[in-house]
Amino acid sequence: MKAGRTKIRYPSELLADDGTRVTVRAPWAGAGVRDFGFVRFEAGDVFTEYYWRDRWYAVKEVRTGTGTLKGWYCDITRPAVRTGAELVVEDLDLDLWRSADGTDVRRLDEDEFAASGLAERDPGAAAAAVAALDTLERLARGDGFGALLM
Repeated sequence: MKAGRTKIRYPSELLADDGTRVTVRAPWAGAGVRDFGFVRFEAGDVFTEYYWRDRWYAVKEVRTGTGTLKGWYCDITRPAVRTGAELVVEDLDLDLWRSADGTDVRRLDEDEFAASGLAERDPGAAAAAVAALDTLERLARGDGFGALLM
């Protein structure tokens, strides 16, 4: 979900749900290639996605179809909600990328977040989103990132 509307819907395989974290695997669901300049998402890529019911982010491990790790794309979201076979998260526009080797960590879409008006509509959610991005960036730049996904 984004701004109250369905942004994208795609099938995935449930790998685990421990009551707090939900892990799914899905092929790249976008239309065609998405080239960010620092990474390309394309047909054949496989995403292992980690969602939390108590955290304001989702972490997506991105691999090629042959298993080569590209890196992690992190979305800042409201906590995930799973109802039956459906997992719903609301994208809050902020993102973070961490390359496979950890040398490229970058905050993304801060301009979209500012333009979204969330800070005016829901200051608490906006503060939680910024705090989540700060936390993910700190983890991505340090040794704690791998433990996040264990």
